[in-house]
This record gives sequence, structure tokens and C-alpha cells, in this order.
Amino acid sequence: MFGSTLDSSRGNSAASGQLLTPTRFVWPYGGRRVFLSGSFTRWTEHVPMSPLEGCPTVFQVICNLTPGYHQYKFFVDGEWRHDEHQPFVSGNGGVVNTIFITGPDMVPAGFSPETLGRSNMDVDDVFLRTADPSQEAIPRMSGVDLEVSRHRISVLLSTRTAYELLPESGKVIALDVNLPVKQAFHILYEQGIPLAPLWDFGKGQFVGVLGPLDFILILRELGTHGSNLTEEELETHTIAAWKEGKAHISRQYDGSGRPYPRPLVQVGPYDNLKDVALKILQNKVAAVPVIYSSLQDGSYPQLLHLASLSGILKCICRYFRHSSSSLPILQQPICSIPLGTWVPRIGESSSKPLATLRPHASLGSALALLVQAEVSSIPVVDDNDSLIDIYSRSDITALAKDKAYAQIHLDDMTVHQALQLGQDASPPYGIFNGQRCHMCLRSDSLVKVMERLANPGVRRLVIVEAGSKRVEGIISLSDVFQFLLGL
Repeated sequence: MFGSTLDSSRGNSAASGQLLTPTRFVWPYGGRRVFLSGSFTRWTEHVPMSPLEGCPTVFQVICNLTPGYHQYKFFVDGEWRHDEHQPFVSGNGGVVNTIFITGPDMVPAGFSPETLGRSNMDVDDVFLRTADPSQEAIPRMSGVDLEVSRHRISVLLSTRTAYELLPESGKVIALDVNLPVKQAFHILYEQGIPLAPLWDFGKGQFVGVLGPLDFILILRELGTHGSNLTEEELETHTIAAWKEGKAHISRQYDGSGRPYPRPLVQVGPYDNLKDVALKILQNKVAAVPVIYSSLQDGSYPQLLHLASLSGILKCICRYFRHSSSSLPILQQPICSIPLGTWVPRIGESSSKPLATLRPHASLGSALALLVQAEVSSIPVVDDNDSLIDIYSRSDITALAKDKAYAQIHLDDMTVHQALQLGQDASPPYGIFNGQRCHMCLRSDSLVKVMERLANPGVRRLVIVEAGSKRVEGIISLSDVFQFLLGL
């Protein structure tokens, strides 16, 4: 698998009992034939490197090196090359890469973690000390492991179809666009579902999806001074009328200046899972309808399922459950990989700050934050930033019960009161094992996080500090897929 293994002892080193360290060298930039040469071969021997199984652009070889300082270079398709992402120096022979292998009581002069940077080379017992002891316990993720893992996941998703997401039994609810909006949200609440595809009998096709964000925008529109939509009109206001009004609000127009609704994002049962995931991510939707028609013109469509990232993640976890070693990144702690949104530490800056709410904040401000931050949920914390609960878009459907939306003002109801209202008769969506708020620790492995997110109704995990439950970040399904697919 690793091609030839070079023993750099060459003579007296092994006989003298000198320690040899297995060292993996990697060339991740492609080529037809790749060789390794260096001071440990006296620059006279070219060691052939082998393509990595499942990733033909990555070449590697293991060499047994003696303690000390070594120089090396790659011979790729007849041309000498060095890896700019590894430590290198300029010498008489041009630019060469360098590595220091420690032996007992040896410290590499002039070497530091900053010098090495991120490594595409795994070296056993390379001496690295950091000023921060907490960093020593965090394993580094190599670029090769990341590339190999992403490649294998991409291959899996590209060879599996949306048809595999269909459950053996179940129901899929669609709503008529001529239903009153109020009745539609009452159905969502009673059925415990976050969203539903929309059917237009006049057109004979599915034309959109109704979800919690629509209800949030409607409630905000009701509370807007000068709104054309009154509470009385909401009783008879149809979904079709709302979608047309939403287009005006969003200022979506066609070439003639007429507002147009956003086209339905859908997939077919034989679309591969990678394309399904990309459609969900690129369109920023929670799920996409899986629609099938046996006719070429697409008439008489059948709604088969609502495909979500949770279902796709479950496929990944199931496939690699007994071969997790083939995905090296799965055992990485989440704090060591660029995943999710984190509270910046002292002295750090963040381009995407983590939004949080206090329980006494108004429901109106919470809904505005959900829309403006383009997130599906916001952690609710106390004065010590410890997690109390979480407010999600889907929680808004609780206001459909007994027409609560008509009896409150968004700025007068607190987030705490809104959550209490939902807990009185909470729908099943978003509840797993009796829990509304799902947590993890920064030390949890990626595979542990993925397995939790693959559970039905779990769309995000709040990262908390052990003991205090102080919020440190949040990881969503979208975050995981953007990382796994390299987006």
C-alpha cells in the first residue's frame, strides 16, 4: 500500500543500535511517476512512491530515518520538485525540503511548530513543543487525511441516489396553494412537521414549499405599521396570495417588472446524493422534495419524500460505521478542524459572530435576528453565557395553536414566554430522546457529532464548556456538509 520502505541506516547505523523512525513522505499534487530522494539516500537513489488507494493524485512512501537533520526532494515526471507547504531551505542544489527526526535528548535547533506549519507528512516522534500545554493534546489534521476523507465521501455520495433516502413507510403532506395561510400553519403544527410542499391544481404541479420562515415573515408583516395584511385578512389570505406578496417584499422581478415567486427547488429519485446535498446547501433550504414523473413532460408528478441533510448524513454514518479508519478525519476533535461557528477567544476576531439571546429578549427581536443572521436557531443563554435553551425557526409554529398569533404582540412577548408556550403542547419535530436542546463538547470527535446530527429532528449541536455549560459555539448540519464537501 505504501510502496517500498527505505531503510536509511545503510550499514553501521542499525548495527550500532541507532533508533530508526518510520516516516511517511507525501506528494499530494499528482503526476504519473513520482520518486523521493534525499540526504538519507545520499541523493543517489530514487525511491518510488505509490498512489494512495482511492486517491490517485496523492503519492506516498515510508522511510526509516535515523535521528538528525535530513533534506529531501521529489522527482515528478522527470522534474525535480519541492513541496512549498513543508519546511524548505535554499542551498547549493537549489530549494530542498527539510525535516528533523529526534532521538533521545535531541532538540532540533531552530525548529518550531510555526516553522513546520500544517503538515502533509506524518512523522512518528517528531519533537514538537508548544508554549500552550492545551495545544499538545490536540492532534493535528494532515492535509492528506483531509483530502482522502473528502474524496471517499464524495465517491460514496456520487454513487448513491435519493431513492435510498425513501423510508419503507411513512407519509408526506402537501398543501393546496388555495388554503388559507392560517389553516396551513395550523396543519404544520398539528402534524408536527416543519414544512410542506405546495400543490397548484390549476397548473397540475408542485410550485413551492411553505415553512417556518414564511410564518415568521407573515408575523413580522402583521406587526409592521402600514402593512396591507390585517389579522382579519390572515383568516382568508391564501398561500398563493402570500407567496405573491412575499415576492413583492423580496423585490424579485422578472424582465417585465412583474414579481415572480422563487422557483421550486426539487430533485428526482435517481439524482445522486452529492447533487442533492449541494442543492440544499446552495439554495439554503432545510429540505427538497423528491418528485417523480414517468412522463417526459413531467406531468402527473408524484411526491415521494422530503430529502434533508440529516438523511444523507445518516447514509454516510451507516456506510462507514464499520470502516471508520478509512476516513481519518472522523476521529479528529471538532476544535481542531474548521467547522461551525465559535465564540472568539480573547484577542481573536470573528468574521461570523455567534448570535445568542437572553430569555427576557422580545420575540420580535429574536425573529428579526433569525432572519437577518440567516440562521435556523439561536442559543438562549443566561448572564454567564451558560446555555438555557434554544429558539429555532420551527418553534414559531407553536403560535398557530388556538390562534395565539392574533392575541400577542411580538415586542411584548419574551423569548422565555414563547418557549413556554411551545412546551405546553410541543410538536414532535425537533425533539429527540425527550430533548429540545442538543449539546456537544469541543473535545468530541467529528464522528460523534455526525452520529448525533444524523438523528431525526436534530439540526444543530450547541458546543458547551463541560460543567458550566457556557456556550462556546454551534455546529449545524450545513456546517458539517460544507466541511465534508470542501465548500
